[in-house]
Amino acid sequence: MKIPARSYSIRNTQPEEKDVSLEVWQAVRSLLVITAVLIAFGLTMLYSASYGTAGLKYFSNQLIWIGLGFAAGCTAFLAGYKRIASKSLWWMGISFILLLIACFCFKPINGATRWIRFGGFSIQPSEFAKIAVAVFAAKYCSDHIRTFSMFWHKKGLLPLAAVSGAVIGAILMGKDLGTTLLVGSMTFATMLAAGLYLRYLIFPGIIGVLIALYIKFFDAMRLARVTSFLNPESVQQGKGYQLWNSLLALGSGNWFGVGFMTSRLKAKYLPEAHTDFILAIVGEELGFIAMAAVILLYSLYGYFALKISLRASSRLGMLLGFALTFGIVVQAGINLAVVSGSAPTKGMPAPFISYGGSNLIACMIATGLLLSIAFETIDPEYTERITAKLPWKRKRH
Repeated sequence: MKIPARSYSIRNTQPEEKDVSLEVWQAVRSLLVITAVLIAFGLTMLYSASYGTAGLKYFSNQLIWIGLGFAAGCTAFLAGYKRIASKSLWWMGISFILLLIACFCFKPINGATRWIRFGGFSIQPSEFAKIAVAVFAAKYCSDHIRTFSMFWHKKGLLPLAAVSGAVIGAILMGKDLGTTLLVGSMTFATMLAAGLYLRYLIFPGIIGVLIALYIKFFDAMRLARVTSFLNPESVQQGKGYQLWNSLLALGSGNWFGVGFMTSRLKAKYLPEAHTDFILAIVGEELGFIAMAAVILLYSLYGYFALKISLRASSRLGMLLGFALTFGIVVQAGINLAVVSGSAPTKGMPAPFISYGGSNLIACMIATGLLLSIAFETIDPEYTERITAKLPWKRKRH
């Protein structure tokens, strides 16, 4: 398919190509609007959730992270997903090293070693490891589509499981169980989308059942932590304190909320009100209607991102788009489930909304890669056309 050199117009394409291009363009515009709305809404709610206790500190920091995330997303878009995927093993190696540095070279925070700190800022390598694992799994499966599901083949399941398992294991070493499960499920979902034999799910299923049985009968302390969300009122002064106050915030919001900036729970009662539990403040101040709107926005993000993935011009683009979409949407679902008491409490931020640079930058990189997949579907040479117009490129000519 040929696109005019100075335009991305679809007027001169063939009928079938025109329909696909138009559909992808509509998905791109919608995805950009939804992402911008989520970021703007998150910034607004962050101001409300943190102003009374921290002033403009978190708000100002988040503005910096948004700028860095925008730059990172644009870099991913201009580089192109194929070029980034060609270095997938490098990204996995860098992620593995950063995870080990966080685990062994920095003191734990709340019992977890997830962060690398410098000055007043910190980064969470596991957030970027999610992108690296998604890129690696999609690249490996697309390159070895005929052999990756063969267990003993030299280009089969074992190399994929070994490399991915090393990074996932490093995430687990930092005591980040929630991200470990998310990245593991992303990897399995990508392999299933590529055609993994279902029989390979039997062994992980058996392991999961055995772990659950062990916790139930031999690890009462861990069982209490996992099941405390089922009855948070009984442990509201202990393990269920955060969830209980989150439910109080959601319940007091009713349909339209108590009013912007007027939350009572954010001041003294709800820990992490600006990070993992910011949606509880949304429910309290803006009510059920706002929460339903947030759920709708996440659903639409997943819908349009999946549409871009399914229209990708390559198997790599389809698998990578699916993996990235799965990661963001499932993370949003987990955060909503935790805040509403439908799942055990885990440190899982709301994508694009919660305070935190690492997650925000990772989500914007994922969006940049999704846009790269979309543009490559319309014009395979888009990176050359765009980069040729950059100021420093013009000077060379």
